Amino acid sequence: MLHVILYQPEIPPNTGSIIRLCANTGASLHLVHPLGFTLDEPRMKRAGLDYHEYTRVQEHRNLSACLDQVGASRVYALSTRGQTRYDQVRYSDNDALLFGPETRGLPQSLLDELPREHRLFIPMRPGNRSMNLANAVSVVVYEAWRQLGYD
Repeated sequence: MLHVILYQPEIPPNTGSIIRLCANTGASLHLVHPLGFTLDEPRMKRAGLDYHEYTRVQEHRNLSACLDQVGASRVYALSTRGQTRYDQVRYSDNDALLFGPETRGLPQSLLDELPREHRLFIPMRPGNRSMNLANAVSVVVYEAWRQLGYD
């Protein structure tokens, strides 16, 4: 199973959409505090529709506690500052995909703790800052799931 980790997500509809994505792909979702919303916020629930019951969503007090509990084989962090294109990785079951908050991305200090080849990016046209979080998670989860044979 793939693990999607949202580090301090801020926008409820993005997390709601990601809940729906995880339900449809079999990935588990981990939310690292502080969150910019509560899980029962109407905008988040509306975006996730009734998919909350079809996926496992866990909250964690910090990233260290999350990684300890997840026990992922490898952690890949997605960032516009990544060095490896997301589709150049051979994903395996039990990998974790780490995404930062919408307004600021992952802290550089966190990225620096990971091997260079585990800092991934999604290509974009020059001059653009970033993608929507839910879209970025979708792009990477579907590539990883494709490589795993859609099991």
